[in-house]
Amino acid sequence: MKSIIIKKVLHATVLLGFIAGLICANPVAAQKKIYILTDLEGVSGVYKFTQTREKGTSLNIQACEYFMDDLSAVIRGLQDGGATEIVVLDGHGNQCVIPHMMEPGVKYITGVPRPKAMWGLDESFAGMVQFGAHAMMGTPDGVLNHTQSSKSEKRFWYNGVECGELVQCAAIAGYYGVSTILVTGDVATCREAENFFGTGCVTVAVKEGIAREAALLYPFDETRQALYDGAKKSMEVISQCMPYKMELPVKGKLQYLDLNSDLSEPEIITKEAVFQDVRDILTF
Repeated sequence: MKSIIIKKVLHATVLLGFIAGLICANPVAAQKKIYILTDLEGVSGVYKFTQTREKGTSLNIQACEYFMDDLSAVIRGLQDGGATEIVVLDGHGNQCVIPHMMEPGVKYITGVPRPKAMWGLDESFAGMVQFGAHAMMGTPDGVLNHTQSSKSEKRFWYNGVECGELVQCAAIAGYYGVSTILVTGDVATCREAENFFGTGCVTVAVKEGIAREAALLYPFDETRQALYDGAKKSMEVISQCMPYKMELPVKGKLQYLDLNSDLSEPEIITKEAVFQDVRDILTF
């Protein structure tokens, strides 16, 4: 009887050692690092460009506070879902992070310019969150819809398909084998995410667009609970989400308004380029 027990203990020890070896051989399996790429237009309570463009105004400061509270709800959901490390990239053009409102145990990347888009992202991350996102330029019910520049109204096509910032960022993350596991924004943004990333990617809508600067807003208590729940759920679906890939070489086209022209009406400029590296798709 004693020999049987000893054999079982030895078997269990060997099995645990084997599992530990696999984890050590694959660091990503041993941890769940999450990269949060942030924007401002898709945050609760934000629906006017005066909230997002005019840095330091009372409306902008208030919008950044909304941003931090929404972001905290997502961070807590990720942590309770099993995230072992979280890095936040302050992705809005004029920056949103308020240092005294940061969550403990999280690293925040802020300030511009940075050496490259999505600085700090690499193969060690288990998933990416696109937080506070917005729909691509021209989406009728997309709150504050635009792609890269709301003033020059840029529009991008890759391999013949028009894409917004959701796809641009997911494609760069896909280069590193990192999937988008959660998208937060308005209803139109969530619809766009499901269209490109499938239903495996968790989406959380915090408002519904009526027009570009008009929205049906949801109460903060409800949106922040939904953000927490969605973030926690997204940790469960990491294995179901696939990195977004573009076929190489990528044939790109960019259209935008030339606001520097002396013409009475801005001229539409079109540029085309071929990209061998998906990380270059913003550089026409």
